[in-house]
Formats: sequence, structure tokens, C-alpha cells
Amino acid sequence: MATGRSCVVVGSGPNGLAAAITLAQAGCHVTVLEAADTIGGGTRSAELTLPGFVHDICSAIHPMGIASPFFRALPLADFGLNWIHPPVPLAHPLDDGTAVLLHRSMEETAAGLGADGPAYRTLFAPLVADCDALLDATLRPLVPPHHPFTLARFGWHGMRSARGLAESRFSGERARALFAGIGAHSVMPLEAPFSASFALMLGMLGHASGWPFPRGGSQAIAQALAGYLRSLGGEIVTSHRVTSPADFPSADAVLFDVSPRQLLQIGGDKLPMDYRRQLDRYRYGPAAFKIDWALDGPIPWRAAECAQAATVHVGGTLDEIAASERAAATGSESDRPFVLLAQPSLFDATRAPAGKHTAWAYCHVPNGSVVDMTLRIERQIERFAPGFGARVLARHVMPPAELERHNANYIGGDVVGGSNDARQILARPVPFNPYTIPVKGWYLCSASTPPGGGVHGMAGFHAARAALRAGV
Repeated sequence: MATGRSCVVVGSGPNGLAAAITLAQAGCHVTVLEAADTIGGGTRSAELTLPGFVHDICSAIHPMGIASPFFRALPLADFGLNWIHPPVPLAHPLDDGTAVLLHRSMEETAAGLGADGPAYRTLFAPLVADCDALLDATLRPLVPPHHPFTLARFGWHGMRSARGLAESRFSGERARALFAGIGAHSVMPLEAPFSASFALMLGMLGHASGWPFPRGGSQAIAQALAGYLRSLGGEIVTSHRVTSPADFPSADAVLFDVSPRQLLQIGGDKLPMDYRRQLDRYRYGPAAFKIDWALDGPIPWRAAECAQAATVHVGGTLDEIAASERAAATGSESDRPFVLLAQPSLFDATRAPAGKHTAWAYCHVPNGSVVDMTLRIERQIERFAPGFGARVLARHVMPPAELERHNANYIGGDVVGGSNDARQILARPVPFNPYTIPVKGWYLCSASTPPGGGVHGMAGFHAARAALRAGV
């Protein structure tokens, strides 16, 4: 036990709070320093449009949150976290007026894919059966896995491009579109190696544990983590920005829930030159352009079954989605962007006044883009939900620069902590010892370390374990 040791965590995102909890559980006295006046990083909620309309500022839907081995081991329900499961995890409308649905049931999902149903079952059934082992094998740094054969089977398909796997496995538009939309969560071109791994992982989770969201907004995740941390004796200080070592007290360990760019600014000359060069080479990926709406009624989807899902993928066919994601990765903004949309108020009455609704959506654009995507995003929604615009009472727009102003880790509007290209999937931000900073007692615990982006806390957990193994 590390009883009596003092630790500082810089940043109160899910990974920072996970690191703090892991250290506090080991007996350390932990202080979390947060630059903003509210905790949570990517898990914050606020009334962005009109009074009474609660919007998620960044993340909204959390398949990784409910599946996270670390979160599952914590008593977060005792601190107010209540997951809501919509009837259907995901809907994907098409131009023929129908929608392809990802059901919790694999059989129901396959039944909606026609002739591709058997191929879908063959692809996903082994993954769902091995879900816990796969999560254990993938939500960790690159070390010899506990489940090598399970990981090898996943990797055989996962190392492929999402487009290549979809086109080789499925012959119909419906299955290809469904797979492409899920694969686009990789924030990579669908032709890129390893983009299939995101579609496989998120599709698997849709069947194994769902795509839920927290009652009251994503802030509930941060509040529950903070509540549990405080029950262990941890402290959280808000409105305390760290820009140099002078901004945090002396401690046995300091863990940074920051991006490599922020770490370079904070560490300065304390960081060895070779390490600084490696951080400086770290690459950031495409950005998000995000909109929140206050609505005077539910979104009028042409495909009524879209009202069963909190998450809707708006973008049509595999070809269209691939073109949109390729544009964002190569420096241009698509005229028909792929839009990831959430409509939580259909299932959570705390999000809007009676009879009103909220919606949340974003598309991918080049890093640092200054193009206003509002009309393009709303045209895409109108395409599948005629009359959507007439239901808008107010909107709140967050282009990439605004996202970065909200959270300094979102470099150029990149909300997943860095490019998911092949090299950085395998080694981020450096090839070896990704959590250990070559300054005594310093560790990196952000989404820029394994296993990467997503609200799961696993990067913070592993970084804290590295600190404890080093004797903290």
C-alpha cells in the first residue's frame, strides 16, 4: 500500500479522475487540479441553447463507458450514475425511407440485413461471445496479451480497412452502410488500415452491453467519479490552470491528463530533448464541428424506427460516408458530411422542458477548419427528416476552435486525443513506456496514451498502476 504518499492529477476528465481513484484506492492522498470551473473534461453538460435544455458539451453516447472494466468495478450507481438504454442502440436511415437498425439482439439485427444476415452473424457472433476477453486484451498498452488467440482473431479482421472488410463480407447496401457508419467513429478514412477495428469493437458492444447514455447528461459520469473519489479522501480544485511546474505542489507523483502539446508547454526544459522531439512529432487527427439544438418537438424522421434509437448515423451509403471521412482526413470539408446525431430527450425527460426536445450532432472536418458546417449538417438531417429545420427553437454551434477553447486537449478540434493512424494506434505518444514521462514522478494519463480516445478511464487506470509499480 502507498499510504501517506501524495499525488497530484492535472485534469479532471474521465482519465484524470480514473487515475486519481486508482491512486486513492491504494492509500495515496490525491489532489486533482482542473483549469475549468466545472469538472469532467469531455463529460460535461450545460444549458447551451435555452433555459431548461440540457446539452452534452462533448461526448453524449457511451458504449465504452458502460463496458469499461474500470468503471464496472466502481460503485458509480451509488453516486448517481444511472444508465439509460434506448430500445435500439443505433439507427441508420437510408434514402428509400427505411432505416437499418443495430439491435441488442444479433438475430434481430441480422434479420434486417436480408441476404447479408448470415455473414453479419458469422462476423460478430465470436466477438460478442469473447467480449470480456477482448476488452481486457485491447483496453491496455501494447504488452503480451492475456488472451492471445482471442486478440489474434480480432486483429485478423481489425487490422483491415472498414471499407475493405465491409465490401468483402457484405453485398447489400444496408449492411455496408451500417458497418461504414460505425467504422467512421475511428475518425479515419474508411480505407485506412485498422479502421475496421473500431466498427468491430463498437458493433460488438452494441450487442453485448448496448450504447447507453447517462440520465441527466454526461456530466453525471464526472459527478459520480468525483463523488467516489471524495469518498476515498481525494480532493478536487477547480479554476486552477497548470501551465508550468510552479502551478502544482510538490508530490510523490504527478499525473497529467493532458495532450502531448500541453505537456510540452508545462514541462518545458524539464523534459529531456529526445522526449520533447517525440512529443512534438505526435499527430492530431480530424476535428469535430458540433451543433446542439433546442427543438419544439422530436425530429420528424421519415423512417419512424429512428425514434427507437438515441444514436442516429446520418449519411446514407458506404460510398457517401467514405467520401466524407476521406475529405476530412485530406484537408477538405464534405458537402454531404457524415453526421453522428444523438437525441437523448426521447428517453430522458430531464433534458428538456415538457413537450420539447434536444439534439446533438457533429461531423468530421479537417483539423483547425474554419468552415461553417451548420447548413451542410442541417441539410443532411432534413434529407432524412423533412421538417427538421422548422422544429429548431435555438442552436449552439461549436466549430473546432471553440472546442479547443472549451478544452485545451482538443488540439485543432480533435476530440479523441490524437490521430488514430496505424502507428499511433500501436504506440501513442511514444513507442515504449507510454505513461512514464522521463521526469522523476511524472506520468501521462490522457487519451493520448493507450488505449486512446473514448470515455472509459482505462488510460488513467493504467497510468496510475504504472506509478504504483514504480513505488508511489
